[in-house]
Formats: sequence, structure tokens, C-alpha cells
Amino acid sequence: MIDQEKLEAIFSRYELDPWDLMPILHDLQEECGYLPKDALQEVARRLGVPFTRVFSVATFYKGFTLAPIPRVERRLGDPRSQFYSLTRFYPGFGLAPMGRHHIKVCQGTACHLKGGTRVTEALHRRLGIELGSVTPDLQFSLEQVKCLGNCDKAPMMTVDQDFYNRVGVDRMTKILKPYRKAKEE
Repeated sequence: MIDQEKLEAIFSRYELDPWDLMPILHDLQEECGYLPKDALQEVARRLGVPFTRVFSVATFYKGFTLAPIPRVERRLGDPRSQFYSLTRFYPGFGLAPMGRHHIKVCQGTACHLKGGTRVTEALHRRLGIELGSVTPDLQFSLEQVKCLGNCDKAPMMTVDQDFYNRVGVDRMTKILKPYRKAKEE
């Protein structure tokens, strides 16, 4: 549930044209850490578009999340888990332990063609972990996603909520340095 004043502040930055959907969702995600259903319904109403359109955009891009997911390890398929139904109906869904900093590398068509696979391999070597796992010090976890929604700036990756575009293997050290520093402080 988002505070109505915060929601109004987000809407006030836009003309509320259907083309404003993506930036509004980005602002909403930034504000809440996820996209609450009631806020998505209000976005659909304000933009004058069907809720199904808003929902399909929110679920297509891996940069958005529809529910706050706690950073705890859960046993998949455990009926006592609040995520039992998700794991039962979405076999690809999992809650692997996440590092303090979660890295997502885009492998959409544009990112793949412009070197996203090389970026993933470089991170794998630099961090010493496989996709879907976490470093032994729990600092970083690595995930490959289908689309981050900025195809014109491929290849893309995120570290937590920070987006990096036109990423090359040569930039990995520079990108990861501030996140490693945060650990030392």
C-alpha cells in the first residue's frame, strides 16, 4: 500500500498520457521497492488504459517486481511457506539466497546481440559464482534476466536498483568497486 500523497507526487511529474506508463512504473518501483496492486490499478485509471496493459508491462520487464520478497532462504515447495503457491504454479520461480547486492544482467535480444553473454561470463569469472548463486561472503548474487526495458542502451545490467547501460567487460571493475567499498566501511 502506497501513501496517497506519494502517489500524487509521482503523477504530478507527468502529463498522464499512456506513453508515461514506463516512467511512472519506474518511479513507483523506486518509491515502494515494488509495484503494489492498488497503485497499479490507480495508474491504469489515471492513464485511461486497461489494467491488463499495466499488469502486462509490469510483469514483462524483470526490472519490476510485484511483491516485496524478503531476503530469506525458503524451502521451495514447502506448504507452510507463503510462497508455496508461487512455486507450485510457476516452476521457474525460486527464492535462492540473495547477496547484499543483487546483479541482474539482461539477455534480451538486443543485449544478447551486443555482448550481454560476455558481460555475464565476466561477472561469473570476477565473482567466482554461477548464475543464481551468491558469493561466499554474501556480498553479491548474480541473475540473468530476459529484459530490463532499455534495449537502445544494450547491453544492460543492474546492481540493486542502479541501472548501467552499454556495459562492457572492461567496465566491470569500475562498476563493482563502489559496492565492494560499502562492505569495507
